[in-house]
Amino acid sequence: MTALDLNSPVAVVGSGTMGQGIAQVALVAGHPVRLYDAAPGRAGQAAAEIVARLDRLVEKGRLAAADRDAARGRLEAVGTLSELAGCGLVVEAVLERLDVKQQLFRDLEEVVGEDCLLATNTSSLSVTAIGGALRLPGRFVGLHFFNPAPLMPLVEVVSGSATDAGAAGRALETVRGWGKTPVACADQPGFVVNRIARPFYAEAFELYETRAADPATVDAVLRESGGFRMGAFELTDLIGQDVNEAVTRSVWESFFQDVRFRPSLAQRRLVESGRLGRKSGHGWYPYAEGAERPEPHTAGPEEAPGHVILLGDLGPAADVVELIREAGIDLRIEDEGFAAEEEKGRLVLPGGGTLVLADGETVGEYGPDLVSFDLALDYRAATRIALAASPVTSPDTLAEAVGLFQALGKKVSVVGDVPGMIVARTVARIIDLAFDAVARGVAGEEDIDTAMRLGVNYPLGPFEWSRRLGDDWAYGVLDAVHEREPSGRCAPSLALLRHAFTAAK
Repeated sequence: MTALDLNSPVAVVGSGTMGQGIAQVALVAGHPVRLYDAAPGRAGQAAAEIVARLDRLVEKGRLAAADRDAARGRLEAVGTLSELAGCGLVVEAVLERLDVKQQLFRDLEEVVGEDCLLATNTSSLSVTAIGGALRLPGRFVGLHFFNPAPLMPLVEVVSGSATDAGAAGRALETVRGWGKTPVACADQPGFVVNRIARPFYAEAFELYETRAADPATVDAVLRESGGFRMGAFELTDLIGQDVNEAVTRSVWESFFQDVRFRPSLAQRRLVESGRLGRKSGHGWYPYAEGAERPEPHTAGPEEAPGHVILLGDLGPAADVVELIREAGIDLRIEDEGFAAEEEKGRLVLPGGGTLVLADGETVGEYGPDLVSFDLALDYRAATRIALAASPVTSPDTLAEAVGLFQALGKKVSVVGDVPGMIVARTVARIIDLAFDAVARGVAGEEDIDTAMRLGVNYPLGPFEWSRRLGDDWAYGVLDAVHEREPSGRCAPSLALLRHAFTAAK
C-alpha cells in the first residue's frame, strides 16, 4: 500500500491545538495543507500561529529557512468546506461530540471525491459510530495523534468495523511518510494507549483512597522505583483532571461500566471542586507562585544490618542479592530445609525478621515480623524503594529493612500494607490489559509495546515487562490481589491465565 502523494492536498478541519499540530505535521512533510474552522476568521489566525511556530523552529536551527518559506507557501486558510474539494485526505479535529462529527463528515462527503480518505482524530468516540453516518464508510479511519502532535511520534491508526483494509493501509503508510510511528488497531474503547494506560492512574488513585500512601509518595515510587517518567498524580495534573477523568469515564461507559475501568471518586471530587491541575493552579498539587510541593514520605536513617541470610530465589529482585554483596554486607546463603517450589524467596535479617518481594498477598499473611519490598524496574538504577510492614512487624525489623536498602543507596518510603504494593500491582494490571487487548484483536503485541513506550513514555512495553518478570508473574500477582479484593477490578483476564499456564508447560 502506498502513501498519499505529496502533491495531494491535506485538509484539517478544526484549528485548535490538535488541528494546528496535525496541519503542521502534514505541512512540514511536504503536502499542501488547507485549514478550515467553522468559526469565522479562526482558520486564518491558526495559520498565522503555525507559521510563527515554524519561525521559532528556524531560530532554533531545527528547520531550514528555505523549508519554512516553502511550507508557508503551501499553507492556506479557507472559509468554506467547499474549498476542500480535491483534497486526498481530510483530518477532523473538532469538538468531541458524536453528532457534531457525524454531521461534519456528511457535509464533507458532499464535497470531496470518492477516493479521498476521511479521518477523525477522536481519542474517545467510536470510529465506527462516526463513520456510520457516511455513504462510503470504507474510506473512513481514525488517526489519533498525541499532543503535541509535531513532537509526539505515535499515531494510532484505527480501523472501524466498516473501514476497508486498503484505506487503513494507505493511512498507515501516509503517517509513516510524515515521520511518525503508526500502530494499527481496531476500534475498541480507548484504542491501545487510553485502554491499557487506565491502571496506571486507577491503582494510584486506589492507593490514595485507601490511605495506603499520599500522592507525593506514590508518584515518587512510580518514578524512582518503577521507572515511569512521571507519577500518576503529577501526570494527571499536567493533562488536566477534567480531561483525564473524562477519558476514564468514556472508556468505562463504553465497556458497559466494566469494573476494571471504574473511575475514581477522589478524582471526580477534584474535578467538581475546580482543581483541574496546572491549568487551574491546583490539582493534586498546588501550582501557585511560591507554593510548596508536598514531599514524599522518606524514612529517616537507620543502621545497615551486619549480615543478611538469603533463602531461595528472589526472582525479579535477584539483583538485590548482588547489591548487598557490593555494599559489603555479609550475605549468607542457607537453603537447607528450604522448599523452593513451595516457599517464597526471602532475606532473613539479623533480628530474625524477614524481607520478601511484594506479590498479591498482604504482609500480615506471611506470618509475624515480616516486611515486604516493592518491585523495581531496575534495582541497580532505582533510587527509591517502597516497604510495607504489618501491624505485628516489630519496629526493629522494619528499621533493619530500612537500613538495608539505605545501605544499597536507596531512599525508602514506608507505605500501607496493601496487596501488590505500588509498582507491582500497577505493572501487573498493565500487563493484563495488554494480553486481553491482543486476545480481543485490538492490536498485536509489538504494536502495543510500541504504543505504550511512545504514547505515554513507559520505560518498557507490557510484553517486554512480562518477559522480563516471568510469564506467570503478572497472573500470580493479580490472582492473589483479586482473592483479597474480590470486586473484579484486579481479576486476571482469561488471556493472561492462558498465557501463564501455557508458558508453564
